[in-house]
Amino acid sequence: MSFTQQLLVIALLIGASAFFSVAEISLAASRRLRLRQFADEGDARALRVLRVQEQPGYYFTAVQIGVNAISILGGIVGEGLLSPHLSRWLSLWLSEGSAGTLAFVGSVIAVTSVFVVFADLVPKRLGMAEPERVAMWVVGPMEQFLRAFKPVVWLYTRASDLTMKLFSLPTQRDERITPEDILALAEAGAQAGVLARREQQVIENVFELDTRVVSSAMTPRDRIAWLGKDDPDAVVRARIAAEPFSTYPVCDGQLDRLLGYVDAKDLFQCVLNGRPIHLTDPSLLHKVVVVPDRLTLSEVLLQFRHQHEDFAVIVNEYGTVVGVVTLNDVMSTVMGELVTPEDEELIVRRDDGSWLIDGHTPMQDVQRALYLSDLPDPEEYDTLGGFLMVMLRRVPRRTDSVNWGGYRFEVLDVDNYRIDQVLVTAPGDAAATQAPVGDA
Repeated sequence: MSFTQQLLVIALLIGASAFFSVAEISLAASRRLRLRQFADEGDARALRVLRVQEQPGYYFTAVQIGVNAISILGGIVGEGLLSPHLSRWLSLWLSEGSAGTLAFVGSVIAVTSVFVVFADLVPKRLGMAEPERVAMWVVGPMEQFLRAFKPVVWLYTRASDLTMKLFSLPTQRDERITPEDILALAEAGAQAGVLARREQQVIENVFELDTRVVSSAMTPRDRIAWLGKDDPDAVVRARIAAEPFSTYPVCDGQLDRLLGYVDAKDLFQCVLNGRPIHLTDPSLLHKVVVVPDRLTLSEVLLQFRHQHEDFAVIVNEYGTVVGVVTLNDVMSTVMGELVTPEDEELIVRRDDGSWLIDGHTPMQDVQRALYLSDLPDPEEYDTLGGFLMVMLRRVPRRTDSVNWGGYRFEVLDVDNYRIDQVLVTAPGDAAATQAPVGDA
């Protein structure tokens, strides 16, 4: 062949190799959800790509046959294209043997470089940019190629299948979408600016409903406003005015002897209509939902759904009331900063870079805010206050501190053995000792 003919053959081989490269990467990178959208819009090619993705063995075998055959032909033609001309030019300064060797090496490098750039890198970048559209464009020609070389493709596919079975390797791609996949997409969307950070936080909170126990969202026992069944009208009105809530447990003398609960709007109706409030009135007293303190928030939501209630009392294994939770508490946990006023935020970043954190804050929120990966004995506590108790092995006192993960957790305020405020700092020159440090 003449030089022009060889050059034309090289160009055709590069084009064919580029086609196989873009066919391979576009199928691998195509997202099934996106292809399903195209199929729902009436594009039949998307369905063909989806079918190929379900059984991609023959497709990739055909791609590799084409790529390798073209690479061999390209090497043969390319070496004959450039080697004679380079050899004649180099023989002006070098011996014939040296000139031939260098010409061969130079020809291989030149042809390989052209194939790498134009038959591999550029097509694959194109296929990655719009994988679904490119896959739909190449699926037709690839099916024709498969039909033309079906015997050869079948032979190599069976050989590869036997090899995979011999080494117990998976032969099909797992298309299941996991929570980790969704969270990774949300993180990528937030980094790209598609999702706001608060919106990403909502997505993460939804998936944490299965891991957060109800105690992380409850109102603790010492903050429960409850009413006694024999409280007179004046006492009930004074309690509602002093502690306005939507729901009040009704008890027989003490909080652990529950009788039910009353809704604030029913009490308001009595007041507006001029009727006295009798907490034993069956029209006011509702049956209370009681749940264990180790239930997750998702399980509590199921209880609300089955019981047709939005208020529950939480008890521990000894039957002692430890808190109450409402549907609004659970939803506030999911929505996070979107619905929490600034003056009620549990974690506040201060101007000096430190954090002021409420002791009742769930440790999952603390971990997220401080980027803490691991915690000691995480199954023994749910809140920051519990973490400090476990680390100190006693009830913390004011000015007690704990060092962990590069942070110093200092107790600022304790109210009736409950940790109210914790100051968290990150010393720049003091490494975390990962051991509790108690200050009297």
